[in-house]
Amino acid sequence: MLPSDLLIYRPVGDTLVPKKLSIDSVSLDLATEQINCFGDAVGSTQGELDRKLLELEGDSPDYRVKRGLAHLLKNSFSTFEIISPLDPQLLRQRVFSCAATRVTIPENRTKTLETIASSLSSELNREVLPKEIEAGLYADLQENRILTQFEPPTPEALLHRYNLSQVQGIFYRASHVNINAHRNDPGEYKLLFRYLKLFQLMAYIEGDADTGFTITIDGPTSLFKPSTRYGLALSKMIPALLHVSKWSLKAKLQSRDSYSGNLKTGRFSLNDRCDLVSHYPPGKPYDSMLEASFANRWAKTKTEWLLEREVDLVPLPGSVMIPDFRLVHPDGRNFLLEIVGYWRPEYLQKKFSQVSRASLDNLILAVSQRLNLEKAGVKFTDTPARIVWFKDKLSPKAVLEVLN
Repeated sequence: MLPSDLLIYRPVGDTLVPKKLSIDSVSLDLATEQINCFGDAVGSTQGELDRKLLELEGDSPDYRVKRGLAHLLKNSFSTFEIISPLDPQLLRQRVFSCAATRVTIPENRTKTLETIASSLSSELNREVLPKEIEAGLYADLQENRILTQFEPPTPEALLHRYNLSQVQGIFYRASHVNINAHRNDPGEYKLLFRYLKLFQLMAYIEGDADTGFTITIDGPTSLFKPSTRYGLALSKMIPALLHVSKWSLKAKLQSRDSYSGNLKTGRFSLNDRCDLVSHYPPGKPYDSMLEASFANRWAKTKTEWLLEREVDLVPLPGSVMIPDFRLVHPDGRNFLLEIVGYWRPEYLQKKFSQVSRASLDNLILAVSQRLNLEKAGVKFTDTPARIVWFKDKLSPKAVLEVLN
Protein backbone atom coordinates (compact mmCIF):
# COMPACT_ATOMS: atom_id res chain seq x y z
CA MET A 1 0.00 0.00 0.00
CA LEU A 2 0.99 3.66 -0.24
CA PRO A 3 1.91 6.02 2.61
CA SER A 4 -0.35 9.04 3.15
CA ASP A 5 2.05 11.49 1.46
CA LEU A 6 1.81 9.55 -1.83
CA LEU A 7 -1.99 9.37 -1.91
CA ILE A 8 -3.53 11.56 -4.60
CA TYR A 9 -7.22 12.40 -4.57
CA ARG A 10 -9.54 15.30 -5.34
CA PRO A 11 -12.61 16.36 -3.37
CA VAL A 12 -15.95 16.52 -5.18
CA GLY A 13 -18.32 17.97 -2.62
CA ASP A 14 -17.90 15.79 0.46
CA THR A 15 -16.72 12.82 -1.62
CA LEU A 16 -13.11 11.91 -2.31
CA VAL A 17 -12.06 10.68 -5.77
CA PRO A 18 -8.72 8.83 -5.69
CA LYS A 19 -6.15 9.02 -8.47
CA LYS A 20 -6.54 6.38 -11.18
CA LEU A 21 -4.01 5.67 -13.92
CA SER A 22 -5.44 4.62 -17.25
CA ILE A 23 -4.09 1.41 -18.76
CA ASP A 24 -2.78 3.19 -21.85
CA SER A 25 0.54 3.56 -23.62
CA VAL A 26 1.63 6.57 -21.55
CA SER A 27 1.03 4.88 -18.19
CA LEU A 28 2.44 1.55 -19.40
CA ASP A 29 5.66 3.29 -20.52
CA LEU A 30 5.89 4.98 -17.12
CA ALA A 31 5.47 1.65 -15.31
CA THR A 32 7.96 -0.07 -17.62
CA GLU A 33 10.55 2.63 -16.91
CA GLN A 34 10.24 2.06 -13.16
CA ILE A 35 10.36 -1.73 -13.49
CA ASN A 36 13.47 -1.58 -15.68
CA CYS A 37 15.18 0.70 -13.17
CA PHE A 38 14.69 -1.87 -10.42
CA GLY A 39 15.78 -4.72 -12.69
CA ASP A 40 19.03 -2.94 -13.55
CA ALA A 41 19.71 -2.23 -9.86
CA VAL A 42 19.82 -5.86 -8.69
CA GLY A 43 23.10 -6.26 -6.81
CA SER A 44 23.29 -2.54 -6.01
CA THR A 45 22.60 -0.79 -2.72
CA GLN A 46 19.27 0.79 -1.89
CA GLY A 47 20.99 4.16 -1.83
CA GLU A 48 22.20 3.69 -5.42
CA LEU A 49 18.69 2.64 -6.48
CA ASP A 50 17.16 5.68 -4.79
CA ARG A 51 19.54 7.98 -6.64
CA LYS A 52 18.57 6.41 -9.98
CA LEU A 53 14.90 6.79 -9.13
CA LEU A 54 15.48 10.44 -8.28
CA GLU A 55 17.10 10.96 -11.67
CA LEU A 56 14.02 9.42 -13.32
CA GLU A 57 11.79 11.88 -11.50
CA GLY A 58 13.70 14.88 -12.82
CA ASP A 59 11.47 17.93 -12.70
CA SER A 60 8.39 16.04 -13.87
CA PRO A 61 5.06 17.28 -12.41
CA ASP A 62 3.93 13.65 -11.92
CA TYR A 63 6.79 12.87 -9.52
CA ARG A 64 4.35 11.63 -6.87
CA VAL A 65 3.01 9.03 -9.29
CA LYS A 66 6.55 7.85 -10.01
CA ARG A 67 7.33 7.71 -6.31
CA GLY A 68 4.15 5.73 -5.72
CA LEU A 69 5.06 3.15 -8.36
CA ALA A 70 8.59 2.91 -6.95
CA HIS A 71 7.22 2.47 -3.42
CA LEU A 72 5.08 -0.48 -4.53
CA LEU A 73 7.97 -2.08 -6.39
CA LYS A 74 10.29 -1.62 -3.42
CA ASN A 75 7.91 -2.99 -0.79
CA SER A 76 6.06 -5.72 -2.69
CA PHE A 77 8.42 -7.06 -5.35
CA SER A 78 11.94 -6.45 -4.01
CA THR A 79 14.15 -8.14 -1.44
CA PHE A 80 16.83 -6.07 0.30
CA GLU A 81 19.37 -7.83 2.47
CA ILE A 82 22.24 -6.98 4.78
CA ILE A 83 25.38 -8.38 3.16
CA SER A 84 28.20 -8.62 5.67
CA PRO A 85 30.59 -11.40 6.79
CA LEU A 86 29.45 -10.72 10.37
CA ASP A 87 26.58 -8.88 12.02
CA PRO A 88 27.48 -5.22 11.32
CA GLN A 89 27.20 -4.20 14.95
CA LEU A 90 29.60 -6.95 16.04
CA LEU A 91 31.85 -6.23 13.09
CA ARG A 92 32.11 -2.56 14.07
CA GLN A 93 33.06 -3.54 17.63
CA ARG A 94 35.86 -5.80 16.40
CA VAL A 95 37.21 -3.32 13.85
CA PHE A 96 37.14 -0.36 16.24
CA SER A 97 38.71 -2.42 19.04
CA CYS A 98 41.49 -3.49 16.71
CA ALA A 99 41.95 0.03 15.39
CA ALA A 100 42.27 1.38 18.93
CA THR A 101 45.50 -0.61 19.40
CA ARG A 102 47.20 1.20 16.51
CA VAL A 103 48.21 4.74 15.79
CA THR A 104 45.46 6.51 13.84
CA ILE A 105 47.29 7.07 10.57
CA PRO A 106 46.01 6.18 7.06
CA GLU A 107 48.52 3.36 6.63
CA ASN A 108 47.12 1.48 9.62
CA ARG A 109 43.58 1.51 8.24
CA THR A 110 44.54 -1.10 5.63
CA LYS A 111 46.39 -3.19 8.22
CA THR A 112 43.35 -3.19 10.50
CA LEU A 113 41.03 -4.38 7.72
CA GLU A 114 43.52 -7.08 6.72
CA THR A 115 43.84 -8.28 10.31
CA ILE A 116 40.08 -8.58 10.78
CA ALA A 117 39.69 -10.23 7.36
CA SER A 118 42.33 -12.84 8.24
CA SER A 119 40.68 -13.53 11.60
CA LEU A 120 37.22 -13.97 10.09
CA SER A 121 38.58 -16.18 7.31
CA SER A 122 39.74 -18.65 9.95
CA GLU A 123 36.46 -18.46 11.88
CA LEU A 124 34.16 -18.81 8.88
CA ASN A 125 36.24 -21.34 6.95
CA ARG A 126 36.23 -19.21 3.83
CA GLU A 127 38.26 -16.36 2.47
CA VAL A 128 37.06 -12.97 3.68
CA LEU A 129 38.51 -10.01 1.81
CA PRO A 130 39.28 -6.60 3.38
CA LYS A 131 36.80 -4.98 0.98
CA GLU A 132 34.05 -7.19 2.45
CA ILE A 133 34.92 -5.88 5.90
CA GLU A 134 34.77 -2.32 4.63
CA ALA A 135 31.42 -2.87 2.90
CA GLY A 136 29.94 -4.74 5.85
CA LEU A 137 30.79 -2.17 8.52
CA TYR A 138 27.59 -0.17 7.94
CA ALA A 139 25.66 -2.69 5.87
CA ASP A 140 22.72 -2.43 8.29
CA LEU A 141 21.98 1.15 7.29
CA GLN A 142 18.91 1.39 5.08
CA GLU A 143 20.78 2.92 2.15
CA ASN A 144 23.48 0.21 2.27
CA ARG A 145 21.18 -2.80 2.04
CA ILE A 146 21.61 -4.75 -1.17
CA LEU A 147 18.81 -5.43 -3.65
CA THR A 148 19.34 -9.17 -3.94
CA GLN A 149 16.10 -10.19 -5.63
CA PHE A 150 13.49 -8.49 -7.79
CA GLU A 151 10.40 -10.22 -9.11
CA PRO A 152 9.17 -7.85 -11.80
CA PRO A 153 5.41 -7.53 -12.29
CA THR A 154 4.01 -6.79 -15.72
CA PRO A 155 3.51 -3.05 -16.32
CA GLU A 156 -0.26 -3.62 -16.41
CA ALA A 157 -0.20 -5.46 -13.06
CA LEU A 158 1.80 -2.63 -11.50
CA LEU A 159 -0.75 -0.05 -12.70
CA HIS A 160 -3.61 -2.11 -11.28
CA ARG A 161 -1.74 -2.37 -7.97
CA TYR A 162 -1.24 1.41 -7.97
CA ASN A 163 -4.92 2.14 -8.62
CA LEU A 164 -5.96 -0.27 -5.88
CA SER A 165 -3.47 1.26 -3.43
CA GLN A 166 -4.89 4.74 -4.02
CA VAL A 167 -8.35 3.44 -3.10
CA GLN A 168 -7.02 1.54 -0.08
CA GLY A 169 -5.50 4.76 1.25
CA ILE A 170 -8.96 6.33 1.50
CA PHE A 171 -9.78 3.94 4.34
CA TYR A 172 -6.93 5.20 6.54
CA ARG A 173 -9.37 7.89 7.70
CA ALA A 174 -12.59 5.88 7.79
CA SER A 175 -14.86 6.01 10.84
CA HIS A 176 -17.46 3.51 9.62
CA VAL A 177 -17.74 1.21 6.62
CA ASN A 178 -20.95 -0.46 5.47
CA ILE A 179 -20.77 -3.32 2.98
CA ASN A 180 -23.75 -4.93 1.31
CA ALA A 181 -22.66 -8.31 -0.01
CA HIS A 182 -25.60 -9.30 -2.18
CA ARG A 183 -26.60 -12.85 -3.00
CA ASN A 184 -23.35 -14.55 -4.00
CA ASP A 185 -21.72 -17.93 -4.08
CA PRO A 186 -21.27 -19.12 -0.44
CA GLY A 187 -17.57 -19.68 -1.06
CA GLU A 188 -17.15 -15.98 -1.77
CA TYR A 189 -18.72 -15.09 1.57
CA LYS A 190 -16.42 -17.50 3.37
CA LEU A 191 -13.35 -15.99 1.76
CA LEU A 192 -14.46 -12.46 2.71
CA PHE A 193 -15.23 -13.42 6.31
CA ARG A 194 -11.91 -15.22 6.63
CA TYR A 195 -10.11 -12.04 5.62
CA LEU A 196 -12.20 -10.03 8.09
CA LYS A 197 -11.01 -12.41 10.77
CA LEU A 198 -7.44 -12.49 9.48
CA PHE A 199 -7.13 -8.70 9.77
CA GLN A 200 -8.90 -8.66 13.16
CA LEU A 201 -11.59 -6.20 12.08
CA MET A 202 -14.46 -5.41 14.42
CA ALA A 203 -17.53 -6.12 12.32
CA TYR A 204 -21.27 -6.49 12.93
CA ILE A 205 -22.82 -8.89 10.42
CA GLU A 206 -26.48 -9.42 9.61
CA GLY A 207 -28.15 -11.65 7.04
CA ASP A 208 -27.62 -15.13 5.67
CA ALA A 209 -26.02 -16.91 2.73
CA ASP A 210 -29.31 -17.12 0.82
CA THR A 211 -30.23 -13.42 0.82
CA GLY A 212 -26.86 -11.75 1.41
CA PHE A 213 -25.09 -9.99 4.28
CA THR A 214 -24.80 -6.46 5.59
CA ILE A 215 -21.43 -5.89 7.23
CA THR A 216 -20.74 -2.85 9.41
CA ILE A 217 -17.08 -2.31 10.24
CA ASP A 218 -15.69 0.19 12.73
CA GLY A 219 -12.99 2.31 11.12
CA PRO A 220 -9.71 3.47 12.68
CA THR A 221 -11.03 6.96 13.53
CA SER A 222 -14.01 5.48 15.42
CA LEU A 223 -11.74 3.98 18.09
CA PHE A 224 -11.03 5.77 21.38
CA LYS A 225 -7.58 6.45 20.03
CA PRO A 226 -7.09 6.56 16.23
CA SER A 227 -5.01 3.53 15.25
CA THR A 228 -2.71 3.56 12.22
CA ARG A 229 -2.35 -0.23 12.45
CA TYR A 230 -6.12 -0.73 12.42
CA GLY A 231 -6.45 1.64 9.44
CA LEU A 232 -3.94 -0.47 7.53
CA ALA A 233 -5.81 -3.65 8.47
CA LEU A 234 -9.07 -2.20 7.15
CA SER A 235 -7.36 -1.18 3.91
CA LYS A 236 -5.96 -4.69 3.48
CA MET A 237 -9.52 -6.04 3.45
CA ILE A 238 -10.43 -4.22 0.21
CA PRO A 239 -8.57 -6.60 -2.18
CA ALA A 240 -10.45 -9.50 -0.54
CA LEU A 241 -13.78 -7.77 -1.20
CA LEU A 242 -12.94 -7.69 -4.92
CA HIS A 243 -13.27 -11.49 -5.03
CA VAL A 244 -16.99 -11.15 -4.21
CA SER A 245 -19.16 -10.92 -7.33
CA LYS A 246 -21.95 -8.56 -6.19
CA TRP A 247 -21.37 -5.94 -3.52
CA SER A 248 -21.52 -2.26 -2.68
CA LEU A 249 -19.68 -0.24 -0.06
CA LYS A 250 -20.18 3.11 1.65
CA ALA A 251 -17.64 4.64 3.97
CA LYS A 252 -17.83 7.58 6.32
CA LEU A 253 -14.54 9.47 6.50
CA GLN A 254 -13.19 11.75 9.17
CA SER A 255 -10.28 14.12 8.73
CA ARG A 256 -8.99 17.39 10.11
CA ASP A 257 -9.22 20.59 8.07
CA SER A 258 -5.72 21.80 7.18
CA TYR A 259 -6.65 25.46 7.75
CA SER A 260 -9.02 25.56 10.73
CA GLY A 261 -7.98 22.32 12.39
CA ASN A 262 -11.62 21.33 12.81
CA LEU A 263 -12.84 17.81 12.15
CA LYS A 264 -14.75 17.37 8.92
CA THR A 265 -16.76 14.46 7.60
CA GLY A 266 -16.59 13.03 4.09
CA ARG A 267 -17.85 9.95 2.32
CA PHE A 268 -16.67 7.41 -0.20
CA SER A 269 -18.51 4.71 -2.11
CA LEU A 270 -17.43 1.73 -4.18
CA ASN A 271 -19.09 -1.25 -5.82
CA ASP A 272 -18.37 -4.37 -7.86
CA ARG A 273 -18.18 -2.30 -11.09
CA CYS A 274 -15.11 -0.35 -9.92
CA ASP A 275 -12.67 -2.06 -12.36
CA LEU A 276 -10.13 -2.60 -9.57
CA VAL A 277 -8.06 -5.80 -9.71
CA SER A 278 -7.16 -7.80 -6.61
CA HIS A 279 -3.68 -9.23 -6.13
CA TYR A 280 -4.90 -11.59 -3.39
CA PRO A 281 -5.16 -15.24 -4.39
CA PRO A 282 -8.72 -16.56 -4.60
CA GLY A 283 -7.86 -19.52 -2.38
CA LYS A 284 -8.76 -19.84 1.28
CA PRO A 285 -5.95 -18.45 3.47
CA TYR A 286 -4.99 -19.67 6.87
CA ASP A 287 -5.74 -17.00 9.44
CA SER A 288 -2.30 -17.39 10.97
CA MET A 289 0.88 -19.43 11.01
CA LEU A 290 -0.56 -20.97 14.16
CA GLU A 291 -3.37 -22.57 12.16
CA ALA A 292 -1.06 -23.74 9.40
CA SER A 293 1.30 -25.29 11.96
CA PHE A 294 -1.58 -27.07 13.71
CA ALA A 295 -2.87 -28.53 10.42
CA ASN A 296 0.60 -29.82 9.53
CA ARG A 297 1.05 -31.44 12.95
CA TRP A 298 -2.42 -33.00 12.83
CA ALA A 299 -1.58 -34.64 9.51
CA LYS A 300 1.25 -36.50 11.28
CA THR A 301 -0.97 -37.62 14.18
CA LYS A 302 -2.33 -41.16 14.27
CA THR A 303 -6.06 -40.72 14.89
CA GLU A 304 -9.40 -41.62 13.34
CA TRP A 305 -10.56 -38.03 13.64
CA LEU A 306 -10.44 -36.24 10.28
CA LEU A 307 -9.43 -32.56 10.26
CA GLU A 308 -11.41 -30.52 7.70
CA ARG A 309 -10.51 -27.00 6.64
CA GLU A 310 -13.71 -26.24 4.70
CA VAL A 311 -16.38 -25.38 7.29
CA ASP A 312 -19.83 -23.89 6.71
CA LEU A 313 -20.92 -20.52 8.08
CA VAL A 314 -22.24 -20.70 11.63
CA PRO A 315 -24.80 -17.94 12.38
CA LEU A 316 -24.21 -16.01 15.61
CA PRO A 317 -26.09 -13.02 17.06
CA GLY A 318 -24.82 -10.02 15.10
CA SER A 319 -22.18 -11.99 13.27
CA VAL A 320 -21.21 -15.22 11.59
CA MET A 321 -18.41 -17.55 12.52
CA ILE A 322 -16.34 -19.68 10.22
CA PRO A 323 -14.62 -22.09 12.62
CA ASP A 324 -11.00 -22.72 11.78
CA PHE A 325 -11.52 -26.47 11.50
CA ARG A 326 -14.09 -29.25 11.77
CA LEU A 327 -13.18 -32.54 13.42
CA VAL A 328 -15.14 -35.51 12.04
CA HIS A 329 -15.15 -39.08 13.40
CA PRO A 330 -16.15 -42.13 11.32
CA ASP A 331 -19.01 -42.81 13.80
CA GLY A 332 -20.67 -39.52 12.86
CA ARG A 333 -19.52 -37.29 15.71
CA ASN A 334 -18.19 -33.86 14.73
CA PHE A 335 -16.79 -30.85 16.56
CA LEU A 336 -15.94 -27.32 15.47
CA LEU A 337 -12.52 -25.97 16.45
CA GLU A 338 -11.88 -22.25 16.82
CA ILE A 339 -8.34 -21.04 17.67
CA VAL A 340 -8.24 -17.81 19.68
CA GLY A 341 -4.67 -16.60 19.38
CA TYR A 342 -3.50 -13.01 19.57
CA TRP A 343 -6.36 -10.50 19.52
CA ARG A 344 -7.33 -7.10 20.92
CA PRO A 345 -9.38 -6.92 24.15
CA GLU A 346 -12.33 -5.45 22.21
CA TYR A 347 -12.32 -8.38 19.81
CA LEU A 348 -12.11 -10.92 22.62
CA GLN A 349 -15.08 -9.39 24.42
CA LYS A 350 -17.16 -9.54 21.27
CA LYS A 351 -16.00 -13.04 20.33
CA PHE A 352 -16.80 -14.61 23.70
CA SER A 353 -20.08 -12.72 24.01
CA GLN A 354 -21.22 -14.13 20.66
CA VAL A 355 -20.08 -17.66 21.49
CA SER A 356 -21.86 -17.60 24.86
CA ARG A 357 -25.15 -16.69 23.14
CA ALA A 358 -24.77 -19.28 20.39
CA SER A 359 -26.52 -22.62 20.77
CA LEU A 360 -23.44 -24.70 19.94
CA ASP A 361 -22.78 -27.82 21.97
CA ASN A 362 -19.97 -29.08 19.76
CA LEU A 363 -17.59 -26.11 19.83
CA ILE A 364 -13.98 -26.32 21.06
CA LEU A 365 -12.11 -23.10 21.80
CA ALA A 366 -8.31 -23.32 21.79
CA VAL A 367 -7.18 -20.28 23.78
CA SER A 368 -3.68 -18.83 24.02
CA GLN A 369 -2.33 -18.42 27.55
CA ARG A 370 -0.63 -15.25 26.35
CA LEU A 371 -3.98 -13.43 26.21
CA ASN A 372 -4.84 -11.07 29.06
CA LEU A 373 -8.39 -12.34 29.41
CA GLU A 374 -8.91 -10.68 32.78
CA LYS A 375 -8.17 -7.29 31.22
CA ALA A 376 -10.53 -8.09 28.36
CA GLY A 377 -13.29 -8.93 30.83
CA VAL A 378 -13.79 -12.48 29.53
CA LYS A 379 -15.32 -15.08 31.85
CA PHE A 380 -15.15 -18.71 30.79
CA THR A 381 -18.01 -19.64 33.11
CA ASP A 382 -20.32 -17.98 30.59
CA THR A 383 -18.91 -19.96 27.66
CA PRO A 384 -20.54 -23.30 26.78
CA ALA A 385 -17.60 -24.35 24.61
CA ARG A 386 -14.94 -26.86 25.63
CA ILE A 387 -11.65 -25.10 26.37
CA VAL A 388 -8.13 -26.13 25.36
CA TRP A 389 -5.21 -24.02 26.56
CA PHE A 390 -1.94 -23.63 24.67
CA LYS A 391 1.23 -21.55 24.84
CA ASP A 392 3.20 -21.15 21.62
CA LYS A 393 1.79 -24.06 19.60
CA LEU A 394 -1.53 -25.85 19.74
CA SER A 395 -0.98 -29.55 20.36
CA PRO A 396 -3.19 -32.07 18.49
CA LYS A 397 -2.90 -34.28 21.57
CA ALA A 398 -4.51 -31.60 23.76
CA VAL A 399 -7.44 -31.31 21.33
CA LEU A 400 -7.90 -35.06 21.15
CA GLU A 401 -8.09 -35.25 24.95
CA VAL A 402 -11.24 -33.11 25.08
CA LEU A 403 -12.86 -35.16 22.32
CA ASN A 404 -12.91 -38.32 24.45
